[in-house]
Amino acid sequence: MSEFNEFDQQGSVPERNTGSIISHAFEMYKGVFLYGLIIIIIYFIANFVIQNISGYNLLNNLRSFRDLDGDYSDYSYWNRSGTSLYYSGYSFLGILISPLYVGLIYITNKFNTKEQIEFSDLLIGYRQNLGNILLYSLITTIILWISFLMCFLPFFFVYPLFFLGYPILLFENANAMDALNKTYNIVKENYSTFLGTALLGGIISLSGIILCGVGIIFTACFMEIAMYSAYCAYLGKPLQIKKQ
Repeated sequence: MSEFNEFDQQGSVPERNTGSIISHAFEMYKGVFLYGLIIIIIYFIANFVIQNISGYNLLNNLRSFRDLDGDYSDYSYWNRSGTSLYYSGYSFLGILISPLYVGLIYITNKFNTKEQIEFSDLLIGYRQNLGNILLYSLITTIILWISFLMCFLPFFFVYPLFFLGYPILLFENANAMDALNKTYNIVKENYSTFLGTALLGGIISLSGIILCGVGIIFTACFMEIAMYSAYCAYLGKPLQIKKQ
């Protein structure tokens, strides 16, 4: 288990607006993106395994969708072979990997406060508060999938409500329900800022697709860094986690 101590005056904190939060996150990401790259490589390998087990091929399905030439009347995406199994496995994978995102936030905090980073820091989410991290990820995954299936658009408006959850679980050692309540209450009072931050963070995270798709492995984890920056802006400098 870890002890929490207030850390010193090192480390920057953004202002409470979208531009400052994104700028702060970008400065942080330049120092820790290699750890984000490791997470995405792990994710892609695991996703490849899930596709092979389910018999679902994401690229082939995207190509077949493109080849419809705008006539989608007879296209039944969810009834295609392996689709349900693949997306069930995909969701489960996202839940299992969520502690790595918490670890990336922890590493970002150490980078911000000029502390020495160790590779094992990436795994802190599996050593501390694991049950609540997985439960929080499960609950938010279910809610976000429901919002996604409601014509997709609601997803963009629901996602920001969970923006501070992972940092709260890490720095405050909160349980899943407390993290959900706290992030919801903070975000709803400052919704426009968090909506703008989530949208810009999402655009940056997906911007790597422009580089023939492969570039996304370098940008995909930017959102987690934006979560850390938003936490700093609205809840102050987090508590330093001192491992025993």
